[in-house]
Amino acid sequence: MEPLLSPSEFVGLDNITHLCSGGEAPWLAGQSRIYNEFAALTSGGQATRAQLYERVESCRGRMSELWGVRAERIAFLPHAAEGINWLARGLRWHAGDNVVTTGIEFPSVGYAWQQLDAGVEVRRVPANRWVVGESALLGACDQRTRVLAVSQVSFLTGECLDVERLAAGLEGTDTLLAIDATHASGVVRVPAQCTDLCVSSAYKWMLATHGTAPCYVSERAETSVADSCFGWRNLETPLSGVAAPERLPLRPMPFKLEPGNPAVLSILFLGYALDVLLGIGMRSIENHARTLALAVNEGLQHLGLAVISPDGETQRSGNTCFLASDPAALRDHLATERILVWGDHPRIRVSTHLYNSSHDVDRLLEVLAANC
Repeated sequence: MEPLLSPSEFVGLDNITHLCSGGEAPWLAGQSRIYNEFAALTSGGQATRAQLYERVESCRGRMSELWGVRAERIAFLPHAAEGINWLARGLRWHAGDNVVTTGIEFPSVGYAWQQLDAGVEVRRVPANRWVVGESALLGACDQRTRVLAVSQVSFLTGECLDVERLAAGLEGTDTLLAIDATHASGVVRVPAQCTDLCVSSAYKWMLATHGTAPCYVSERAETSVADSCFGWRNLETPLSGVAAPERLPLRPMPFKLEPGNPAVLSILFLGYALDVLLGIGMRSIENHARTLALAVNEGLQHLGLAVISPDGETQRSGNTCFLASDPAALRDHLATERILVWGDHPRIRVSTHLYNSSHDVDRLLEVLAANC
């Protein structure tokens, strides 16, 4: 398999086997043009600021295409953790309520609830041979479950949950479905329309950078969550300098969740990356990444390594993970061979994306075979 996008379109990938978009994506060379455009516009005073904000709204529209939701339901947050924490701090909790998540969840999803009163239970569904399936998650929910909060794709194992199945299992209940799509958005389809909250970092599979995280919020979630952030951008005020009333109404979504200036430069970078992703097409990217992931999976198993990612086609993602006795040492050894992977916790994470090829997979397996 050849790359869908040549590695030459990125900075610093000459003679590098880059298999770690799950940690940090390589930088698109075309972003230099976006920075120069930003620099010119940001130096132009009030008139050109309006042009910058037009670019922000253009990016919002591109995100709506990627996720299949209305643009006005997507806000730009400073990071993915803020989306889940906004939900946690704004819901009206009562003793006896519970939250369902996984026992191997990313901290910002699994522990956003730790400030809640002792009367609220956090149910952490354990993994069975590194897999936490949809049935187990839905089985842990009951009539007092306020939120089911999970990552669509696990940072630890690469398991891809069926968001539509989770949503169908919660249909007719009051439980909100909150999804962190950080390891899904940009590489596999994200059915955000099935969720009540869907948030994603931008610096991994979406090929952008830190500083902004698109967040979809359903009407149901918006009306269920108390407002908790206020500023010049989301309040209905003319900033006239005259005495103001004690309380001001909030602007509607998406500005409701954007109390101050959004991270305009990061959003412009995201807009460029989205043009690249949507130009190639998510179906092609997903098929490409999953096919390469299968080759990684089969190759690792052939070497006798302990793969902890699921085998099923729809359970796979761009991440394929295997256990290592010293992940950091193995990661560093691979780096000396000009192969970049992510190695921490108990495992090595191999990430295959649109710029990868079968040659990259073969190169990884050759070096691992020599090291086994």
